[in-house]
Amino acid sequence: MTITPLQRFELKKTIRELRGYRGRHTEFVSVYVPTDYDMNKVISHLAQEQGTAENIKSTSTRKNVIDALERMIQHLRLFKRTPENGLAVFSGNVAEREGQSDVKVWSIEPPIPLKIRMYRCDKDFKIEPLEDMLDIKEFYGLVVFDRRDAMLAFLKGKTIIPLVKTHSEVPGKTKAGGQSAHRFAQIREGAKVEHFKKIAEYMKDEYLNKEGLKGIIIGGPNITVNDFLGRDYLTGDVKKKIIGVKDLSYTGEFGLQELLDKSQDVLANEEVAEEKKIVGRFMELLATRPRLVSYGEEEVRKFLEMGVVDTLLLSESLSEQKIEEFERLAQRTNVNVKLISTETRDGAQLRDLSMIVAILRYELER
Repeated sequence: MTITPLQRFELKKTIRELRGYRGRHTEFVSVYVPTDYDMNKVISHLAQEQGTAENIKSTSTRKNVIDALERMIQHLRLFKRTPENGLAVFSGNVAEREGQSDVKVWSIEPPIPLKIRMYRCDKDFKIEPLEDMLDIKEFYGLVVFDRRDAMLAFLKGKTIIPLVKTHSEVPGKTKAGGQSAHRFAQIREGAKVEHFKKIAEYMKDEYLNKEGLKGIIIGGPNITVNDFLGRDYLTGDVKKKIIGVKDLSYTGEFGLQELLDKSQDVLANEEVAEEKKIVGRFMELLATRPRLVSYGEEEVRKFLEMGVVDTLLLSESLSEQKIEEFERLAQRTNVNVKLISTETRDGAQLRDLSMIVAILRYELER
């Protein structure tokens, strides 16, 4: 399951806040409730921990732990059932001065299912399971090649990460003087075979048995790709990982971008495809129906306050404060908010135009 940019932003913000607190003693409570776990059992366990906390010798620590557990129990009773993806709950006295009381409680419904159950009382909040969610573990393999060049990469989230670049020794079509056509054709064929073998070996080394690999997409001139796939260069295990083949005009980094652009059908459920689709829609409307879109901070803010915005697109390059401000405005009228990265060509194009843009519910005169 993939975390959307907006979910990632909200999770990072919460993690940063929790990381900023530290208890004087082991008095901060962290609880993780996995998917489908009975909430009543969690509450019962916390009540037992309250009883155990009565034995803590330090008066202030005892009070802080018991108060944190009580606030957490009260909070959990608000839930009729465990949320679909589980729940992470944190509670503790975060007062700056010793002897004062400011017990707070946080609960987070994670963007992907929780698989662990945890109760921990410590000097800090245990946020490692949430931090793990920010690490994108799933990826695609991208391969672009022709008879002369090849490049392999990962597509992780929305980022293309180049891995290996290789160049063949296949000579050009013009043969050296005095060389027979047959002999020259043999040399070209032998060099091509070695080139293809090298590509296959790199694919095996970089992709096979890699945890999180969702599939391999390859691209190049149709004739070359069909020649490569029609022989036994690849092992069966690697061939089974290929989920898309595209006809390309380029290799190298341009080829990787072209492969990504042409693989939206394969990547239909991925963030990068969704982002490309929504930014593409905005750009198309800007060119064909400009009264149906808005860009620029002041104009978009005005239309949000009027309640005429359907979809709000915010660049990740905005400050956290600005993103939060426009999120709050959007929530008032149930606007669909999309956080757009700057790691893709479409995201960079949006950033350069205006970091805050909107698609409106209907056309408006300016």
